[in-house]
Amino acid sequence: MSQHITTHILLTVLMYFFIFLCMRIMGKREIGKLSVFDLTISIMIAEIAVFVIEDINRPIYEGLVPMATLVIIQVLVAQLSLKSRKVRLLMDGKPSILISDGKLHRGEMRKQRYNIDDLLQQLRGQNIASPADVEFAILEPSGQLTVFEKDKGNSSSKQTSNSSSVAENNKTDEDAGVSSQKVKLPKNKIRYEGLPIPLIMDGKVQDHNLEMIGKTRFWLRTQIRQKGVSDFRDVFLCSIDHKGRVYVDSLDTR
Repeated sequence: MSQHITTHILLTVLMYFFIFLCMRIMGKREIGKLSVFDLTISIMIAEIAVFVIEDINRPIYEGLVPMATLVIIQVLVAQLSLKSRKVRLLMDGKPSILISDGKLHRGEMRKQRYNIDDLLQQLRGQNIASPADVEFAILEPSGQLTVFEKDKGNSSSKQTSNSSSVAENNKTDEDAGVSSQKVKLPKNKIRYEGLPIPLIMDGKVQDHNLEMIGKTRFWLRTQIRQKGVSDFRDVFLCSIDHKGRVYVDSLDTR
C-alpha cells in the first residue's frame, strides 16, 4: 500500500516538472494568451499526464512521448506563424469588431456566438456603462474583449498643454518610427477611424489596404525609404493611423 502511494507521488512530481518544462519551452504566449490551438494543446497535455499518474502499471514513456510530440507540434506551428500571416490567421483566427462608434455589429456577434449579456458584462468590467460610450470593442482571437472608449473631448486640457510636452511627443514619435509628415487620407474610405491600418506585414504589402486609402506601392516605397528602408521585404510592420502618421519598423532592428 505504501509503495503504491509512493509511486503515485513520484509520478505526480515527475509530471509536474515535465509539464512545467513543456510550458517553458512553448513560451510565455501560452500563459498570457490562449488561442483555440493553444488551449487544445494544453488540455491534451494535461489529460495525458492524468493517464500516466492514474495507471502506474503503464510504462512512463507512453505518456512522455505523446506530450513531447505535442510540444514539438506547438513550437513548429509557432515558428511558422512568425513567418506566415496565413498560418497565424488559420491557427488563431482574426479579431472581430463588435462595436464601432457606439453601434453594435449584431451579425458579427451572431457569428461569434457572443450574446448581449456577455458584451454588457465585459463592458461593465471595464467601467463602461453603455455601448454608446464605446468607440471600438474588439473581440480578440484569445476571447478577450478590447475596448476603446470614445474621446470625451476635454478641449480645455488640450489647450493648456505647453510646447515642451508637444516637442517631447514629436520626438517620441520619431524615435518610434512614426513619420512626422502626415498623409491626407480619404475619410469616407476609413471605416474604423482610430485603428491603425497595416500596409506591410512580415515583408508583404497589404495591397487591399493600400487601395482602401487610395495609395500605390510607389507611394509606399517612398514612405519606407524616408525611414531608411529600401525594400518591402525588409519591413516587419508598416502602418498608418487615421491622422495620416506612418509607422515603420524594419526587420534589421530586431
